[in-house]
Amino acid sequence: MNASTITAAYEPAKETRLTRFWGMATDAMRRQSVWVTIGVMMLFTLGIGWLDNITGFEVTWFVFYGIPIFLAVWWAGNKAGLFIAILSGVVWWLANMSTTPYETQLGYAWALVNRLVYLCVVVFAVTAMRNKQEADAARIQMLEERRQLEKDIVSVSEHEQQRIGQDLHDGICQQLAAIGCAARVLAEDLQAQGVQAAHDASLIEGSLQHVVMEARNLARGIFPVHVDRSGLAAALADLGKMMSRLTGIPIVVNDCVDVPLDAPEVSMHLYRIAQEAVANAVKHSGATEIQVAMKLKDEMLELRVEDNGKGMPPSSRTRSDGMGLRTMHYRAQALQAVLAIEPRNQGGTMVNCRVQLQDLKKLKHLNDHEEN
Repeated sequence: MNASTITAAYEPAKETRLTRFWGMATDAMRRQSVWVTIGVMMLFTLGIGWLDNITGFEVTWFVFYGIPIFLAVWWAGNKAGLFIAILSGVVWWLANMSTTPYETQLGYAWALVNRLVYLCVVVFAVTAMRNKQEADAARIQMLEERRQLEKDIVSVSEHEQQRIGQDLHDGICQQLAAIGCAARVLAEDLQAQGVQAAHDASLIEGSLQHVVMEARNLARGIFPVHVDRSGLAAALADLGKMMSRLTGIPIVVNDCVDVPLDAPEVSMHLYRIAQEAVANAVKHSGATEIQVAMKLKDEMLELRVEDNGKGMPPSSRTRSDGMGLRTMHYRAQALQAVLAIEPRNQGGTMVNCRVQLQDLKKLKHLNDHEEN
Protein backbone atom coordinates (compact mmCIF):
# COMPACT_ATOMS: atom_id res chain seq x y z
CA MET A 1 0.00 0.00 0.00
CA ASN A 2 1.60 3.28 -1.07
CA ALA A 3 1.23 6.72 0.42
CA SER A 4 -1.48 7.85 -1.99
CA THR A 5 -3.58 4.77 -1.21
CA ILE A 6 -3.25 5.32 2.52
CA THR A 7 -4.12 8.97 2.14
CA ALA A 8 -7.19 8.11 0.06
CA ALA A 9 -8.32 5.75 2.81
CA TYR A 10 -8.22 8.61 5.31
CA GLU A 11 -10.04 11.16 3.12
CA PRO A 12 -13.79 11.39 3.73
CA ALA A 13 -16.07 10.78 0.77
CA LYS A 14 -17.53 13.84 -0.91
CA GLU A 15 -21.06 14.41 0.38
CA THR A 16 -23.99 15.56 -1.69
CA ARG A 17 -26.94 17.41 -0.24
CA LEU A 18 -29.00 14.22 -0.34
CA THR A 19 -26.43 12.11 1.52
CA ARG A 20 -25.92 14.92 4.04
CA PHE A 21 -29.68 15.12 4.65
CA TRP A 22 -29.90 11.32 4.94
CA GLY A 23 -27.08 11.27 7.47
CA MET A 24 -28.71 13.99 9.56
CA ALA A 25 -32.09 12.22 9.45
CA THR A 26 -30.50 8.91 10.46
CA ASP A 27 -28.66 10.51 13.38
CA ALA A 28 -31.83 12.25 14.53
CA MET A 29 -34.01 9.12 14.35
CA ARG A 30 -31.45 6.85 16.02
CA ARG A 31 -31.37 9.23 18.96
CA GLN A 32 -35.13 8.76 19.38
CA SER A 33 -36.81 5.90 21.21
CA VAL A 34 -37.36 2.71 19.19
CA TRP A 35 -41.10 3.06 19.76
CA VAL A 36 -41.12 6.47 18.11
CA THR A 37 -39.66 4.96 14.95
CA ILE A 38 -42.07 2.01 15.11
CA GLY A 39 -45.02 4.36 15.56
CA VAL A 40 -44.04 6.51 12.57
CA MET A 41 -43.47 3.42 10.39
CA MET A 42 -46.83 1.98 11.45
CA LEU A 43 -48.56 5.14 10.23
CA PHE A 44 -46.54 4.94 7.01
CA THR A 45 -47.58 1.30 6.51
CA LEU A 46 -51.25 2.06 7.18
CA GLY A 47 -51.09 4.88 4.62
CA ILE A 48 -49.76 2.47 1.99
CA GLY A 49 -52.49 -0.02 2.96
CA TRP A 50 -55.16 2.66 2.46
CA LEU A 51 -53.84 3.38 -1.05
CA ASP A 52 -53.68 -0.36 -1.69
CA ASN A 53 -57.30 -0.70 -0.66
CA ILE A 54 -58.74 2.10 -2.78
CA THR A 55 -56.86 1.06 -5.95
CA GLY A 56 -57.90 -2.58 -5.71
CA PHE A 57 -55.92 -5.74 -6.38
CA GLU A 58 -55.04 -4.90 -9.99
CA VAL A 59 -52.97 -1.80 -9.06
CA THR A 60 -50.81 -3.22 -6.30
CA TRP A 61 -48.78 -1.17 -3.85
CA PHE A 62 -47.07 -4.18 -2.34
CA VAL A 63 -43.52 -3.19 -3.31
CA PHE A 64 -43.87 0.08 -1.37
CA TYR A 65 -44.33 -1.81 1.89
CA GLY A 66 -40.56 -2.32 1.73
CA ILE A 67 -39.95 1.40 2.37
CA PRO A 68 -41.18 1.53 6.01
CA ILE A 69 -39.47 -1.83 6.62
CA PHE A 70 -36.19 -0.45 5.30
CA LEU A 71 -36.48 2.67 7.44
CA ALA A 72 -37.45 0.70 10.54
CA VAL A 73 -34.41 -1.57 10.23
CA TRP A 74 -32.02 1.27 9.39
CA TRP A 75 -33.17 3.50 12.20
CA ALA A 76 -34.34 1.10 14.93
CA GLY A 77 -32.86 -2.35 14.21
CA ASN A 78 -33.95 -5.70 12.81
CA LYS A 79 -36.56 -6.41 15.51
CA ALA A 80 -38.42 -3.24 14.62
CA GLY A 81 -38.09 -4.20 10.96
CA LEU A 82 -39.57 -7.67 11.56
CA PHE A 83 -42.49 -6.12 13.41
CA ILE A 84 -43.22 -3.73 10.54
CA ALA A 85 -42.81 -6.63 8.04
CA ILE A 86 -45.47 -8.68 9.83
CA LEU A 87 -47.70 -5.61 10.12
CA SER A 88 -47.24 -4.97 6.37
CA GLY A 89 -48.38 -8.52 5.60
CA VAL A 90 -51.49 -8.11 7.76
CA VAL A 91 -52.28 -4.70 6.22
CA TRP A 92 -51.84 -6.10 2.71
CA TRP A 93 -54.17 -9.01 3.59
CA LEU A 94 -56.91 -6.71 4.89
CA ALA A 95 -56.50 -4.08 2.13
CA ASN A 96 -56.98 -6.59 -0.70
CA MET A 97 -59.42 -9.01 0.91
CA SER A 98 -62.49 -7.60 -0.84
CA THR A 99 -60.92 -7.53 -4.32
CA THR A 100 -58.71 -10.60 -4.23
CA PRO A 101 -58.94 -12.84 -7.35
CA TYR A 102 -58.16 -15.97 -5.31
CA GLU A 103 -61.07 -18.42 -5.19
CA THR A 104 -60.11 -20.00 -1.85
CA GLN A 105 -58.84 -18.64 1.42
CA LEU A 106 -56.02 -21.18 1.29
CA GLY A 107 -54.69 -19.67 -1.94
CA TYR A 108 -54.93 -16.17 -0.49
CA ALA A 109 -53.16 -17.31 2.69
CA TRP A 110 -50.40 -18.90 0.65
CA ALA A 111 -49.95 -15.61 -1.24
CA LEU A 112 -49.61 -13.89 2.15
CA VAL A 113 -46.93 -16.39 3.22
CA ASN A 114 -44.96 -15.71 0.04
CA ARG A 115 -45.14 -11.97 0.61
CA LEU A 116 -44.10 -12.32 4.23
CA VAL A 117 -41.03 -14.30 3.11
CA TYR A 118 -40.16 -11.49 0.70
CA LEU A 119 -40.62 -8.86 3.40
CA CYS A 120 -38.42 -10.84 5.82
CA VAL A 121 -35.74 -11.08 3.13
CA VAL A 122 -35.88 -7.28 2.92
CA VAL A 123 -35.37 -7.12 6.70
CA PHE A 124 -32.29 -9.37 6.60
CA ALA A 125 -30.84 -7.57 3.55
CA VAL A 126 -31.19 -4.15 5.16
CA THR A 127 -29.75 -5.55 8.41
CA ALA A 128 -26.68 -6.71 6.49
CA MET A 129 -26.37 -3.26 4.89
CA ARG A 130 -26.60 -1.56 8.27
CA ASN A 131 -24.03 -3.87 9.83
CA LYS A 132 -21.64 -3.18 6.95
CA GLN A 133 -22.19 0.55 7.25
CA GLU A 134 -21.51 0.44 10.99
CA ALA A 135 -18.39 -1.69 10.44
CA ASP A 136 -17.13 0.78 7.80
CA ALA A 137 -17.83 3.70 10.13
CA ALA A 138 -15.95 1.97 12.94
CA ARG A 139 -13.03 1.26 10.61
CA ILE A 140 -12.92 4.89 9.43
CA GLN A 141 -13.02 6.04 13.05
CA MET A 142 -10.18 3.66 13.88
CA LEU A 143 -8.13 4.97 10.95
CA GLU A 144 -8.77 8.55 12.03
CA GLU A 145 -7.74 7.77 15.60
CA ARG A 146 -4.66 5.93 14.35
CA ARG A 147 -3.68 8.85 12.12
CA GLN A 148 -4.15 11.28 15.01
CA LEU A 149 -2.14 9.03 17.33
CA GLU A 150 0.72 8.79 14.82
CA LYS A 151 0.61 12.56 14.38
CA ASP A 152 0.70 13.09 18.14
CA ILE A 153 3.59 10.65 18.57
CA VAL A 154 5.67 12.36 15.90
CA SER A 155 4.73 15.78 17.28
CA VAL A 156 5.73 14.81 20.82
CA SER A 157 8.95 13.24 19.54
CA GLU A 158 9.74 16.39 17.54
CA HIS A 159 9.03 18.59 20.53
CA GLU A 160 11.23 16.49 22.80
CA GLN A 161 14.06 16.55 20.26
CA GLN A 162 13.79 20.31 20.03
CA ARG A 163 13.81 20.64 23.81
CA ILE A 164 16.82 18.34 24.23
CA GLY A 165 18.69 20.03 21.37
CA GLN A 166 18.00 23.49 22.72
CA ASP A 167 18.95 22.49 26.27
CA LEU A 168 22.12 20.92 24.94
CA HIS A 169 23.00 24.03 22.92
CA ASP A 170 22.05 26.62 25.54
CA GLY A 171 23.11 24.66 28.61
CA ILE A 172 25.89 22.11 28.29
CA CYS A 173 27.57 23.77 25.30
CA GLN A 174 27.69 27.12 27.10
CA GLN A 175 29.07 25.55 30.25
CA LEU A 176 31.72 23.66 28.30
CA ALA A 177 32.64 26.85 26.45
CA ALA A 178 33.01 28.66 29.79
CA ILE A 179 35.24 25.87 31.12
CA GLY A 180 37.29 26.11 27.92
CA CYS A 181 37.78 29.84 28.49
CA ALA A 182 38.88 29.16 32.05
CA ALA A 183 41.32 26.52 30.80
CA ARG A 184 42.75 28.98 28.27
CA VAL A 185 43.24 31.64 30.96
CA LEU A 186 44.90 29.03 33.16
CA ALA A 187 47.21 27.94 30.35
CA GLU A 188 48.22 31.56 29.66
CA ASP A 189 48.94 32.19 33.35
CA LEU A 190 51.00 29.00 33.66
CA GLN A 191 52.87 29.82 30.47
CA ALA A 192 53.68 33.31 31.79
CA GLN A 193 55.07 31.73 34.96
CA GLY A 194 57.12 29.26 32.94
CA VAL A 195 55.45 26.23 34.50
CA GLN A 196 55.63 22.95 32.54
CA ALA A 197 51.95 22.24 33.28
CA ALA A 198 51.05 25.06 30.85
CA HIS A 199 51.29 22.57 27.96
CA ASP A 200 48.84 20.21 29.69
CA ALA A 201 46.43 23.08 30.27
CA SER A 202 46.61 23.95 26.56
CA LEU A 203 45.77 20.34 25.68
CA ILE A 204 42.80 20.48 28.03
CA GLU A 205 41.60 23.67 26.35
CA GLY A 206 41.94 22.12 22.88
CA SER A 207 40.00 19.02 23.98
CA LEU A 208 37.24 21.17 25.45
CA GLN A 209 36.94 23.15 22.22
CA HIS A 210 36.64 19.91 20.28
CA VAL A 211 33.95 18.63 22.68
CA VAL A 212 32.05 21.91 22.39
CA MET A 213 32.10 21.63 18.60
CA GLU A 214 30.87 18.03 18.74
CA ALA A 215 28.13 18.95 21.21
CA ARG A 216 26.98 21.87 19.06
CA ASN A 217 26.91 19.66 15.96
CA LEU A 218 24.85 17.13 17.91
CA ALA A 219 22.48 19.84 19.11
CA ARG A 220 22.04 21.19 15.59
CA GLY A 221 21.25 17.69 14.35
CA ILE A 222 18.62 17.20 17.05
CA PHE A 223 17.14 20.69 16.73
CA PRO A 224 17.85 22.20 13.28
CA VAL A 225 16.63 25.73 14.00
CA HIS A 226 18.02 26.86 10.64
CA VAL A 227 15.29 24.92 8.80
CA ASP A 228 12.90 27.79 9.47
CA ARG A 229 15.39 30.67 9.46
CA SER A 230 17.56 29.97 6.44
CA GLY A 231 15.44 27.60 4.37
CA LEU A 232 15.45 23.88 3.71
CA ALA A 233 18.25 24.02 1.12
CA ALA A 234 20.63 25.66 3.61
CA ALA A 235 19.60 23.16 6.26
CA LEU A 236 20.40 20.22 3.96
CA ALA A 237 23.78 21.75 3.08
CA ASP A 238 24.55 22.15 6.76
CA LEU A 239 23.41 18.57 7.40
CA GLY A 240 25.89 17.30 4.81
CA LYS A 241 28.78 19.28 6.33
CA MET A 242 27.95 18.21 9.86
CA MET A 243 27.57 14.51 9.02
CA SER A 244 30.79 14.60 6.99
CA ARG A 245 32.68 15.96 9.98
CA LEU A 246 31.13 13.45 12.38
CA THR A 247 31.49 10.34 10.20
CA GLY A 248 34.39 11.11 7.88
CA ILE A 249 32.28 10.01 4.89
CA PRO A 250 32.03 12.57 2.05
CA ILE A 251 28.43 13.78 1.87
CA VAL A 252 27.86 15.88 -1.24
CA VAL A 253 24.87 18.22 -1.23
CA ASN A 254 24.18 19.67 -4.66
CA ASP A 255 21.31 20.84 -6.88
CA CYS A 256 19.31 21.89 -3.82
CA VAL A 257 16.80 24.52 -4.86
CA ASP A 258 15.58 26.98 -2.25
CA VAL A 259 11.84 26.31 -2.27
CA PRO A 260 9.75 28.72 -0.16
CA LEU A 261 7.82 26.45 2.19
CA ASP A 262 5.60 28.51 4.49
CA ALA A 263 4.73 25.64 6.84
CA PRO A 264 7.56 24.83 9.30
CA GLU A 265 6.30 21.25 9.76
CA VAL A 266 6.65 20.62 6.01
CA SER A 267 10.30 21.67 5.99
CA MET A 268 10.93 19.66 9.15
CA HIS A 269 9.36 16.50 7.67
CA LEU A 270 11.53 16.75 4.54
CA TYR A 271 14.63 17.50 6.61
CA ARG A 272 14.00 14.50 8.87
CA ILE A 273 13.49 12.20 5.87
CA ALA A 274 16.84 13.31 4.44
CA GLN A 275 18.49 13.04 7.87
CA GLU A 276 17.21 9.49 8.41
CA ALA A 277 18.22 8.42 4.90
CA VAL A 278 21.75 9.78 5.41
CA ALA A 279 21.98 8.13 8.84
CA ASN A 280 20.89 4.77 7.42
CA ALA A 281 23.43 5.02 4.62
CA VAL A 282 26.19 5.82 7.12
CA LYS A 283 25.26 3.00 9.49
CA HIS A 284 24.33 0.14 7.18
CA SER A 285 25.49 0.66 3.60
CA GLY A 286 29.26 0.84 3.94
CA ALA A 287 29.20 3.71 1.46
CA THR A 288 32.23 5.84 0.64
CA GLU A 289 30.11 8.72 -0.69
CA ILE A 290 26.57 9.96 -0.14
CA GLN A 291 24.78 12.47 -2.35
CA VAL A 292 21.83 14.64 -1.37
CA ALA A 293 19.84 16.63 -3.93
CA MET A 294 16.53 18.50 -4.03
CA LYS A 295 15.04 19.54 -7.36
CA LEU A 296 11.88 21.29 -8.49
CA LYS A 297 10.37 20.47 -11.88
CA ASP A 298 6.81 21.13 -13.07
CA GLU A 299 5.63 21.92 -9.53
CA MET A 300 7.02 18.54 -8.38
CA LEU A 301 9.52 18.76 -5.51
CA GLU A 302 11.91 15.81 -5.42
CA LEU A 303 14.24 15.02 -2.52
CA ARG A 304 16.82 12.35 -3.32
CA VAL A 305 19.51 10.70 -1.15
CA GLU A 306 21.89 8.26 -2.89
CA ASP A 307 24.83 6.20 -1.68
CA ASN A 308 27.34 3.90 -3.38
CA GLY A 309 27.22 1.23 -0.67
CA LYS A 310 26.26 -2.42 -0.72
CA GLY A 311 22.54 -1.69 -1.07
CA MET A 312 19.56 -2.85 0.95
CA PRO A 313 17.95 -6.29 0.71
CA PRO A 314 14.38 -6.14 -0.65
CA SER A 315 12.93 -7.27 2.69
CA SER A 316 14.50 -4.26 4.41
CA ARG A 317 12.81 -1.74 2.13
CA THR A 318 9.35 -2.47 3.49
CA ARG A 319 7.60 -0.15 5.83
CA SER A 320 7.37 -2.69 8.63
CA ASP A 321 11.13 -3.12 8.93
CA GLY A 322 12.82 -0.71 11.33
CA MET A 323 11.55 2.29 13.25
CA GLY A 324 13.52 4.70 11.05
CA LEU A 325 11.92 3.46 7.84
CA ARG A 326 8.45 3.49 9.39
CA THR A 327 8.99 7.07 10.52
CA MET A 328 10.15 8.06 7.02
CA HIS A 329 7.06 6.50 5.48
CA TYR A 330 4.80 8.21 8.00
CA ARG A 331 6.39 11.62 7.34
CA ALA A 332 5.96 11.09 3.59
CA GLN A 333 2.34 10.11 4.16
CA ALA A 334 1.79 13.24 6.26
CA LEU A 335 3.03 15.30 3.30
CA GLN A 336 0.92 13.29 0.82
CA ALA A 337 4.23 12.43 -0.83
CA VAL A 338 5.46 9.27 -2.56
CA LEU A 339 8.49 7.71 -0.90
CA ALA A 340 10.51 5.10 -2.80
CA ILE A 341 13.58 3.17 -1.62
CA GLU A 342 15.22 1.57 -4.64
CA PRO A 343 18.58 0.11 -5.69
CA ARG A 344 20.80 2.27 -7.90
CA ASN A 345 22.01 1.03 -11.27
CA GLN A 346 25.58 1.88 -10.25
CA GLY A 347 25.20 0.04 -6.95
CA GLY A 348 23.96 1.29 -3.62
CA THR A 349 20.57 2.65 -2.60
CA MET A 350 18.45 5.66 -3.59
CA VAL A 351 15.79 7.19 -1.36
CA ASN A 352 13.41 9.28 -3.42
CA CYS A 353 10.64 11.46 -1.97
CA ARG A 354 8.37 13.28 -4.44
CA VAL A 355 5.58 15.67 -3.54
CA GLN A 356 3.48 18.19 -5.44
CA LEU A 357 3.80 21.79 -4.23
CA GLN A 358 0.04 22.09 -4.64
CA ASP A 359 -0.42 19.27 -2.10
CA LEU A 360 1.92 21.07 0.31
CA LYS A 361 -0.19 24.22 0.01
CA LYS A 362 -3.35 22.22 0.68
CA LEU A 363 -1.66 20.58 3.66
CA LYS A 364 -0.67 23.97 5.09
CA HIS A 365 -4.24 25.23 4.66
CA LEU A 366 -5.60 22.10 6.38
CA ASN A 367 -3.16 22.41 9.28
CA ASP A 368 -4.03 26.09 9.70
CA HIS A 369 -7.73 25.18 9.71
CA GLU A 370 -7.20 22.47 12.36
CA GLU A 371 -5.22 24.86 14.57
CA ASN A 372 -7.96 27.47 14.35
